[in-house]
Amino acid sequence: MYDVIIIGGGPGGYLAAERLGHRGKKVLLVEKEHLGGTCLNVGCIPTKTLLNSAKYYLHASEGERFGVHAEKVSFNLAEMMAWKEQVVQSLRSGVTSQMKRYKVEVLSGTGLVEVKGAARAVKVLSDGSETIHETKAILVAAGSVPAMPPIPGARDNPKVLDSTGLLSVSAVPKKLCVIGGGVIGIEFASLFGTLGSEVSVVEMLDEIIPPMDKDQAPLLRRVLKNTGFNLGCKVTRIEGGTVFFTDKNGKDQSVAADLVLMAAGRRAETLSWGAKEAGIDVTGKGVTVDSRMRTNISGVWAAGDVNGRSMLAHSAYRMAEVAVNDICAFLEGGSSNDTMRYNAVPWAVYSIPEAAGVGMTEQEALAAGIAIKKSAVPMLLSGRFIAENGVKAPGNVKVIIDAKTEVILGVHVLGPYASEMIWGAAALIENETRIADVKQMIFPHPSVCEVIRDAVWNF
Repeated sequence: MYDVIIIGGGPGGYLAAERLGHRGKKVLLVEKEHLGGTCLNVGCIPTKTLLNSAKYYLHASEGERFGVHAEKVSFNLAEMMAWKEQVVQSLRSGVTSQMKRYKVEVLSGTGLVEVKGAARAVKVLSDGSETIHETKAILVAAGSVPAMPPIPGARDNPKVLDSTGLLSVSAVPKKLCVIGGGVIGIEFASLFGTLGSEVSVVEMLDEIIPPMDKDQAPLLRRVLKNTGFNLGCKVTRIEGGTVFFTDKNGKDQSVAADLVLMAAGRRAETLSWGAKEAGIDVTGKGVTVDSRMRTNISGVWAAGDVNGRSMLAHSAYRMAEVAVNDICAFLEGGSSNDTMRYNAVPWAVYSIPEAAGVGMTEQEALAAGIAIKKSAVPMLLSGRFIAENGVKAPGNVKVIIDAKTEVILGVHVLGPYASEMIWGAAALIENETRIADVKQMIFPHPSVCEVIRDAVWNF
C-alpha cells in the first residue's frame, strides 16, 4: 500500500511528490502524458522560450541606438521551435530525475479515484489494461484544459487553434486574430506581433488582463508591437479565418486572419479522474477545497488548477506544499496548521514589455470600501533602466496603500524585469509591510527595483 497516490504530474503534482518523497513517504505519481504538465510542456516554459527568442530578434534589430550594429537581422522559426523543444526536453528530464532521487514511482496512465467506505484507491488505465493501487491518501493535481467557448464555426476549423497548436506552427502568420485578452492571449499577441504578424485581439471585457490595474493596462496595449484591440466585443461566429463579432455599440464587425487563436482561458479538469463517481464536490470553477486543500471526502486533497482557486503554476506549487503538510499530519492522525492564503499571490505577463502585479488594484480596493493612497512613478527614475532600455522605453510602478494604516495593499509593475521584481512586492504584502518600513530598506543601486522604493518615498 502507498502512503500517497498523486494524480497528475504537473507543477502541483510533481512538487508534492518531491516533498513527500523527501519526507520518506511511499509515493505513486500517475501521469497520462508527460511529466511537467501543461506548464512545462505546452504552456509557461515553451511560450517564454519563444518570447525570449523574439526579444533577441527585437534587440538585434534595434541595437544601433546602443552602438551595436548587426546586418540583415532575421529569425528562423524552425530553429526557434527546435530550441523550444530542447528546453522542454531538458526540463522534463530534470523532473524525471527528481522523481528518481526521491524514490517516487511514476506510472503512465489515467488515474481514477476510488472511494469505498474508509478505503482509498486509484484505478490506473493504461494501454487497454487497468490496475488497482491502494493508498492511505490521494492528492488530485489533474490541472486544467483550454476553454473552448461554443462559438459557431470554431470546432473542427483548421484555422482555429488553441495555445498548444499555435506553439507548433511552421510559419509566422501574416495576420493573427486572438480571441481573448487575458494572459495567454496577450503573450501570444506579443510574440507574433514582435515577429511581424499583424495581430488583432478581440476581448469581451472592457480591458485586457483582468488582474491588471486599470491605469496600466492601456499603457501595455499602446506599446505591444503590431497589435490592435477590439474591447467590449462579443464573438458571434467564425468562418474560415474570419472572426465576426459585435462591438460595444452593438454593431457587427469582423477581422480576417490567416490563423485564429482561441485564448478564452482555461477550465479545471474535473471530468477525467472519477470525481463524480467518488462523490467529490465539484462546481463550475473546480473541485471544492478548504484552506488545507482538503476535499469533502476524507483522505482526498486537490491542489493546483483542478480546484480553480488560483490557476497559476506558482500557486500550484504552494498549494502542493500546503496539501503535503496536511497529508503528512493526517497520516499521523492529526492536521496541519499550514493554510493557503491568496492575498499575496503574484501574477505576471511575459509580454514585451512585461507586466506583473500582486495584491489589490486601485479598483479592487475602492470596491472593497477601503480608503487608499496611491503613488505611480516612471521607471525612467532608474539609471539602470535608462542605460539598458533608453529614455523612450515604457515602464512604471504603481503602489497602493491603506490611507489609515499605510500598509501596502498592492504593487503593480509595467516594464522589463517586472516578473523578476514582483516577488519582493509579494513579500511586502504577505508581511503587511508599512511604507515606513520600506523607506528603511536598502535596495541595490543601480537596479530597476529601486523604483518601488521611489514610489514609496513619493508618498
